Amino acid sequence: MMEFLYFPEDKSLYIPAVISLLVFVIGAFVAMHFIKKASRKEEEKWKQKYDDLKD
Repeated sequence: MMEFLYFPEDKSLYIPAVISLLVFVIGAFVAMHFIKKASRKEEEKWKQKYDDLKD
């Protein structure tokens, strides 16, 4: 009934999957860090531009 599920007896086959998962998770955190950093810069530019217009 559930032949599509495959759990290998040799648990060492999980190692490449865990390594690739960690690589992608770390990459996602690095990308999020750079996006937040760029967003902060854009927010500062926007505040500076429109605060000057307000005065």
